[in-house]
Amino acid sequence: MPGHDVVVIGSYVQDHIWTLPAFPRPGETAPAAGYASCAGGKGFNQAVAARRLGADALFVGALGDDAGAEGARAFAAAEGLAASWQVVAGEPTAAAGILVDGAGNNLIAVALGANRKLAPSFIAGLAGGLAGSRLLLTQMETCLAALAAVADLADALAIPAILNPAPMDGALPPALLRRFPLVTPNETEFAQLLECCGVAQVDPDQVAALSDDELQRLARGLGVATVVVTLGRHGCFVCHAGGSPWAAGEPACYRLAAEAVASIDSTGAGDCFNGALAAALAAGPGTGFRTAIVDANRAAALSTERRGTTVAMPNRAEVVARFGA
Repeated sequence: MPGHDVVVIGSYVQDHIWTLPAFPRPGETAPAAGYASCAGGKGFNQAVAARRLGADALFVGALGDDAGAEGARAFAAAEGLAASWQVVAGEPTAAAGILVDGAGNNLIAVALGANRKLAPSFIAGLAGGLAGSRLLLTQMETCLAALAAVADLADALAIPAILNPAPMDGALPPALLRRFPLVTPNETEFAQLLECCGVAQVDPDQVAALSDDELQRLARGLGVATVVVTLGRHGCFVCHAGGSPWAAGEPACYRLAAEAVASIDSTGAGDCFNGALAAALAAGPGTGFRTAIVDANRAAALSTERRGTTVAMPNRAEVVARFGA
């Protein structure tokens, strides 16, 4: 395998999506307005987003030996997305049940199956073939041992790695978190990271309302070079420490508003943001960090105007047509 712009190591999940006017109450059987099944998983969504936005991307993940695995391979091939799969005998390909209400909000239950068995040895075995790659991107739908292996791979390749700490694992060692120079939590994950690192206890619903100075203080407490907190309809907050590889020419912290869109389904928007950010940062040293954040914001916003996960990820031409170059 030659080097790639972006190497995404993480989860594949087969998504089953029901749309309803409102979420059912406990014990209620509610008729759905629609149903769809598509490829998903945080890692795979991010890889598809990066690929559609122009990056030469490789996805690395684990599958069972079942029909779901065949669907994963077929979708990757149709996308022109390079993939390296570990097949885990005795474990199912991961699957998720997603409910989306009339306001575009979602509830998700996921059985991670083979993803939890993604082996550090499989990840380490990639190193020899990835010389020249520019960026790694990972999440937390696998296991902590795999996460540590990604950090080791980044060290071996001497390239930066982005951690999207989703879904957050409270057992994450702070020392492992700090091996990633860029971390991209949402409000809930940010609050969980702060608690995990012994920084503070913060109400996730109040994160967007905090002042920039307070958010900067909290983000610096994590000990991570660059923290980007995605804030949904409130946009995102960026905080750089002095040692960040992306701090040159940047303010120490700033906030960007969300783009105005007609959202119908927020499922996968965070994944789109991360894949788009990775693609922009891997495009070359001429791309400033703020420019990359603006690009990620736009792609993520556009994805919410479509239903689904991977199928909702926009391509470069669509983002430019909507928001300009």
